[in-house]
Amino acid sequence: MVALIITLTVVGLILLIVELILIPGFGVAGILGVGSLVVSCYLGFSQIGPAAGAVITAAEIVLTVSATMLVLRSKTWKKASLGTSIDSKVDISPEEKGMEVGQKGVAATRLALAGQVKINGNLAEAFARDSVIEAGAAVEIIDIQDNKIFVKEIANNS
Repeated sequence: MVALIITLTVVGLILLIVELILIPGFGVAGILGVGSLVVSCYLGFSQIGPAAGAVITAAEIVLTVSATMLVLRSKTWKKASLGTSIDSKVDISPEEKGMEVGQKGVAATRLALAGQVKINGNLAEAFARDSVIEAGAAVEIIDIQDNKIFVKEIANNS
């Protein structure tokens, strides 16, 4: 009986820690963890006696509080968290790059609806309105709407 009580206590603590760390909120793991701790206290009182039940209850309270404090310490979270930061930024608008309607450039990638073009030495995302434009083809900006560049393929001699 003592082994069952110890097992229920350990399983209850593990389930509560899993609930705190892995599964946010109070769901199935938390309910099962609390239930396991309550059943182990009940078994201690009913099968072993009131003194043992009180000791088991006090030990579970101390263990639960200690485990919660250990899990919620900042150093514990720093070890478990990803230590990187995002330092990217949004691309500037085509106008800020000096791009305007009528300028000519070269398709840096295939534009099968979207791709990259190089205009005035700047690489930018562009959209082909009418057809697929192969990489290396000469292009011309025909429209700029909401920071989207629309291009068409032009003949190399124009």
